[in-house]
Amino acid sequence: MEKTYRNQLLLGIVVFLVLMVVAVVSIELIGKRFARDGEVDADIPVKIGAIYNLAGAQSSLDTPSANGAQLAVKELNARGGIHGRELLLVLYDGKTDPRTIAECAHRLIDTDQVCAIIGFSDTDMVLAAAPIAADAKTVFITSGATSPKLPGAVPEYLFLACFGDNVQAAAGAEYACEYRGLKTAYLLVGEDREYTRLLAAYFRARYTELGGTILREDSFTGGTLNFSAQIAALKALNPAPELLYIASGPDEIGRIVKQFRDAGITQPIFGGDAYDTPELVRIAGAETSEVYFTTHALLDEDTGTDRARAFIAAYRTEYGVEPENAFAALGYDTVMLLADAIDRAGSDDPAAILGALAATKDWEGVTGSISYEPGSRIPTKGVTIVSVMNGTFTYSETVVPEQVPAP
Repeated sequence: MEKTYRNQLLLGIVVFLVLMVVAVVSIELIGKRFARDGEVDADIPVKIGAIYNLAGAQSSLDTPSANGAQLAVKELNARGGIHGRELLLVLYDGKTDPRTIAECAHRLIDTDQVCAIIGFSDTDMVLAAAPIAADAKTVFITSGATSPKLPGAVPEYLFLACFGDNVQAAAGAEYACEYRGLKTAYLLVGEDREYTRLLAAYFRARYTELGGTILREDSFTGGTLNFSAQIAALKALNPAPELLYIASGPDEIGRIVKQFRDAGITQPIFGGDAYDTPELVRIAGAETSEVYFTTHALLDEDTGTDRARAFIAAYRTEYGVEPENAFAALGYDTVMLLADAIDRAGSDDPAAILGALAATKDWEGVTGSISYEPGSRIPTKGVTIVSVMNGTFTYSETVVPEQVPAP
């Protein structure tokens, strides 16, 4: 009996010592992952995660964003990183598939142990990943998803680096109604995507508030190849509308514009930032004209800011092409914004990053200035109006809307 008791006691002591060693090692590892820079080995990188859709319907927006993000990391490391620590971007392809995106988010949190995550240009894609980050108390910054409902759907940890859809839709309505004097509209809405439904609803609200009239509203589903029914309904309107507002994703807008123009419809076509893709002119044709859209910036060396011109030159040097759209600059800005928060926090601890990011004030990026007001995780930014004339994107106006529909 005494021998058995001694054996059990020894076994208990061994187990206790093993658990203590495991605990100490775990605490040490956590401390090395997320510690103030003066307390961490400079050889341990600051790891941030990114998920972008490099394949699928969202790739024409997300691939430039990923390129911009990688360029920002390269520039930051060339300057010495963050407090002497290298910045490491762990990038995964979400393939425009919510299940794949969720798997990537879990991998970034559980395996890669990143301190924050960035990504996406679409609301539905963000909602596949951001709640997973929030459950792990990790910041998620979307570079280009513009739904103003997102912060409410993912409390505390989700930030936008871009304006909200209510802001861009109000800017488009004010430009059409007040700048151009276009008082009647036909509204076409992609019904199976939150981005397009919200954009159309916010445009309708602000346009009618300004005295505009919606003569007819039609819808379509993603993947529609033939818009003859919508074209026939539009052509039957008498009087004809003065403008068309088409809330579409990037994968459909070129096809829509081409079919409407081929049918002899010449009225100005207005829309949102999903138009900001090379696919618009590639599919609709080099003669595409009288198309107007709201976006985050027009990357033009002749009219852009010094910061924008520097970004264009760096992107061209790195990738051998001009930035494809404003989403390239949004990806770049999002990494730089996050790096600024980590720098101000003095730490890559997720809680410290959250506090520093929320306190961001007058941070200047390629796509404009970013401040987060108390209680808000959507920045106040001006909206760029781009016109397409003979296949060329041209700057028209920057609009800060006078009134914005509530989210």
